[in-house]
Amino acid sequence: MANNRGYPHCRRFLSRRQSILTIALFTIFAFVFSIFLLLFGFAPKEDDILKDDTRLEEPQQSQSVQQQVSDENLWGASLSHGLHPCIKPTARHKAAQGSDHYITVRSNGGLNQMRTGISDMVAVAHIMNATLVIPQLDKRSFWQDTSTFSDIFDELHFITTLQDDVRIVKALPKELESIPRARKHLTSWSGMGYYEEMARLWKDYQVIHVAKSDSRLANNDLPLDIQRLRCRALYRALRFSPSIERLGKKLVERLRSHSGRYIALHLRYEKDMLSFTGCTYGLTEAESEELRIMRENTNHWKVKKINSTEQRVGGFCPLTPKEVGIFLESLGYPPITTIYIASGEIYGGEARLSELKSRFPNIVSKEALATAKELEPFANHGSQTAALDYIISIESNVFVPSHSGNMARAVEGHRRFLGHRRTINPDRKGLVELFDKLESGELKLGSSFSHLVQEMHKNRQGAPRKRHGPLPGIKGRARLRTEESFYENPYPECICRSKTAV
Repeated sequence: MANNRGYPHCRRFLSRRQSILTIALFTIFAFVFSIFLLLFGFAPKEDDILKDDTRLEEPQQSQSVQQQVSDENLWGASLSHGLHPCIKPTARHKAAQGSDHYITVRSNGGLNQMRTGISDMVAVAHIMNATLVIPQLDKRSFWQDTSTFSDIFDELHFITTLQDDVRIVKALPKELESIPRARKHLTSWSGMGYYEEMARLWKDYQVIHVAKSDSRLANNDLPLDIQRLRCRALYRALRFSPSIERLGKKLVERLRSHSGRYIALHLRYEKDMLSFTGCTYGLTEAESEELRIMRENTNHWKVKKINSTEQRVGGFCPLTPKEVGIFLESLGYPPITTIYIASGEIYGGEARLSELKSRFPNIVSKEALATAKELEPFANHGSQTAALDYIISIESNVFVPSHSGNMARAVEGHRRFLGHRRTINPDRKGLVELFDKLESGELKLGSSFSHLVQEMHKNRQGAPRKRHGPLPGIKGRARLRTEESFYENPYPECICRSKTAV
């Protein structure tokens, strides 16, 4: 055999080959050892698993659901697909003209019914070439709130923001206070032709008084500039008073510093709503009777006899606190989630709210966030405290309404306008079917149930879409009542792709 000493290049080749072989063997050994540690060395002990299982009431379900749902799918904003607010007037928009014709208004309903109604009246005044007098607010509704316009809204900001669109004054001129007025109950969901016809009243009257302001304008088929004017009024001009804005923003900051992110839950499980809708599922006989008596004694509620079961099966009842808890858990939200309750007093009090707290103990209210001194100026003013709820709901990471009332629609529309922030709109009719199957034992809580809930709501989380039209088969003016509200979804008139049209 030949000696390799005289061939230094062979010696280098052999040492290099041995070195490569050594590295390969070491790599294989390290990989095998890692697998061994993964399978045996770091496996949790049985005692640890038992400790973990005692943390939650239903840990197996919660953990399996959370593993299936990503953080982005729970908390991320809905994709806006490049859409932006666009409320600037077009080149065809007519500027405000000085007018000696005046419209006075008595706004009706709760806070958000009044807000959207006032926005309609701004547009109506523009169409009729009239001066709008600052509206009077409803003091006779369920809340018995004595607040004036300037108590809730920034009056000067409202006037100046819209000065190029409509002339607005704080009060009628003294010389016009005693003259005869045309008192009108304007027809709901009316279009341009109706108000152009109403303008003929100026031949005989200098002042028109409007008895109700809500839903006075059509949702659809209005000129683009009129629709954008409604958005400018609602989203820009109707700013809350400085004291409300200040405290609202402070409460949002406290929520964020406490938990980083939170769900705003409009839990419309309140006495007036349950009585109005006739929803008594889960209530005692005494509670059901109390709600029936309240409905009988409320004159402006036209429907007195209501079948509670039919209401619930049809999806017309607000979700109960227990149902909301199951719903949010099934979507994948963990028990540590902070939930702000944006509502008034829950019917049944803490006992009924505990059915939600058992799944989500981090329940927060205005009273918990603010000091008694901070809330004192708003005491006995339901519309002002509702404004605080509105601010906190708009700024939340996720908004969930338990019923589709005026606040739910207004908040959803505003969140769409601000970039399609995540808003989960429960399919109450579909959920009731699932809840009834849970109660009968046909279904059980777990990953399969959660999958059904998640599939049911994958397209109900605030993503961009055009407004729904009237329900099929309904004719005449009745179809207008079934349309999706303009203020619930102001797309496409006030939301578009142009970045320069804000």
